[in-house]
Amino acid sequence: MLKTLARVGIAALVALSLGLSAVPARADNGEASATIVSGANTAIKNAMDAAAQKKQQASLPSVAQVPPVQQQPVGGKAQAGLPTGFTYFADFSIAKPFGNIGGKTNWLPGGVDAMAAWGFNPQNRFVASYYELQHYPYGFNSGTVPTYLPPSFPLNPGVNPAPTNLAAQNLDLTTKDKFTLLSFEHLFLFKAGDKTIPLVVSPTYVARTSYIAQSGNGTDQVPFVNQITGAPVIGVNTRTAQYDSVAFTMPFLKTPKMFGTFTIAPTWLTHRNGVNQDNNAQLYQILYLEYNANQNLRFFFEPQVSRDYLPTDYYAQHLVAYFLGATERVGKYGFVQAVLNSGGPTNYSPYGVAYFKCYALPCGANTVPAVGGLKATQIQIQFGIGSPVVLPF
Repeated sequence: MLKTLARVGIAALVALSLGLSAVPARADNGEASATIVSGANTAIKNAMDAAAQKKQQASLPSVAQVPPVQQQPVGGKAQAGLPTGFTYFADFSIAKPFGNIGGKTNWLPGGVDAMAAWGFNPQNRFVASYYELQHYPYGFNSGTVPTYLPPSFPLNPGVNPAPTNLAAQNLDLTTKDKFTLLSFEHLFLFKAGDKTIPLVVSPTYVARTSYIAQSGNGTDQVPFVNQITGAPVIGVNTRTAQYDSVAFTMPFLKTPKMFGTFTIAPTWLTHRNGVNQDNNAQLYQILYLEYNANQNLRFFFEPQVSRDYLPTDYYAQHLVAYFLGATERVGKYGFVQAVLNSGGPTNYSPYGVAYFKCYALPCGANTVPAVGGLKATQIQIQFGIGSPVVLPF
């Protein structure tokens, strides 16, 4: 019992330390590694349960063990590792933003998520998944950012300042990010005395595209200011990028009702685009902690430190975020999941629109915004079938 309490206490301190590092917690929650974390967690739980059962069988019959309480994935046989055969999930979601949102209460556009996987054996599995995440920029829950150019705003180099009655710019920055992930998962089992330590390695390819309402044509091509040179940039897909990643997931907590893992994933851009300047490995770190109240109800907490490297970024944004939620099984195949998430870049300031630059007359129609970090705080509700997962970025 004392060992269990000590492990829980250590896990809580680790989670708290990551959470405190997020003050203030603001994020452009625009990544999706849920498939990586979810599949690795399932494999590690199965492997640890199998090792515990084997140890129990070798012990005296009078020693009683509390069976684990957890949600099992739909499809495939119970294995000492990754689920075998075909596993899947599909859901649709709605989201409501919170925080500094200008006093409005609009709901975000809905989205869909889906995953299909095939487990060759308990050690190897291939996963394909698709996610949609939607958000509004910091301070504008309606998605429309009213901007007014000040009297001192220059119309053009060498031209007198703009008049005070210059028309307002209404920028509709409603954003939806779409992710396609292809991942291969491999489970390693290491022996340490009488214990078995599982490690899941997941090479992953991520393709990201987006929609920004301001583009007017259903794409993410909107003009922006190069914040290093001050020059306007046009004709660039501002939120489209592809990444190569290798995730390593290991457990740090396992009790009959609680479970925790830590994931570290070096990630590279497949190519530089826009104003990107380097392509060094960016380090993602994800802590996952869950409590299974019973076989149908699961609570989870997932703080993380990640990177968002978009074509508008000279250097990667350092994102700190958290995900807090619960999953309830409905029948044999259905689930309902609610997730509260918040976070943002710690190295990008200010949030939202920083300033505007006029690059051609008339300025009212040719003004380009310089956008800082984007904050996102929202609750997302998902209704689906299959194996629910946490959406972590």
